[in-house]
Amino acid sequence: MAESKLAALSMDFAVKVLRLCDSIKGHYSLVSQLERSATSIGANIREANYAHSRPDFIS
Repeated sequence: MAESKLAALSMDFAVKVLRLCDSIKGHYSLVSQLERSATSIGANIREANYAHSRPDFIS
């Protein structure tokens, strides 16, 4: 249950950041990095949930 809540919170955060980035003009490299870092949180959560072994989880 907590995992799904964490995934939902990370999705909401990513959506909010992406909407913010759409409204920012200029500084393309900074906006691009912000988009990538905000969306990587959810990817890391999902990767940790589907780890096959403890060493896989740690990496």
